[in-house]
Order: sequence, then C-alpha cells, then structure tokens
Amino acid sequence: MTQLSHPAIVYGADPLSISLTVRGPRTPAISGEPVESVHVWHDDGRARTGVWECTPGSFESARRGDTEVMHFVAGAGTITSADGTTYEIRPGAVIVAPDGWSGVWDIRETARKVYTIWSTVEVSQT
Repeated sequence: MTQLSHPAIVYGADPLSISLTVRGPRTPAISGEPVESVHVWHDDGRARTGVWECTPGSFESARRGDTEVMHFVAGAGTITSADGTTYEIRPGAVIVAPDGWSGVWDIRETARKVYTIWSTVEVSQT
C-alpha cells in the first residue's frame, strides 16, 4: 500500500468561488450541450478529489472500477440510477455512486460538486 509522506491540506478553498478549468463538452449528450469544468486538488492515480461543474443537459454516466462521493454545493437536477431510483441534485445533497453504478444525469441548473473518487480495483504489487 502506498502511503503519503504528508497530508494534502487545502486552505481557503471555497468550492463555490474556486476557479475551474473547462474540460469541454460532456459527450455523448442525451440532450442539451453540457460542458464540464474541473479543479483537481489531489490525484495520486488511486484517488482523486476536487471541484467539478457541469452546465445544463443530460448524459449517461457509469462507475467502472471506482467509487465516487459527491457533495453538491450548487445547481439543480436529478440523477436517475439504472434501477429507476432518482436523486435530487441540490446544494447540500450528498450522493455516493458505488463501483458498478450507472444512470442518467439531467442537469437543469449548472451543478457544482466537491468530489472524491477512489479506485476499487486491487493493484498488484510486483
């Protein structure tokens, strides 16, 4: 197991006002023209965390080999799992998408979240 020599500490990182880098269109879109932006705080190849934003539109999403915890700080919409369960995107909502999850995002008002994604795939040590 890889251990960090020191913790990653972020001071004064307001997820509502932090500057993001445009990643580009979320493709393929089901409807609209959603555009993703991101600010990565940490990425060590096994786990990553940061702030993500997406403009209105609909698109499919899936977790394959990782799990994500999302804490929404802005926006409105829904995330509908493949089994039909619907979750509201709104400030304060916390959603966990475990490995194997799939569904559809329908963003009505630009959504912004703080996320942490970690790999669930066992890394062999040679």
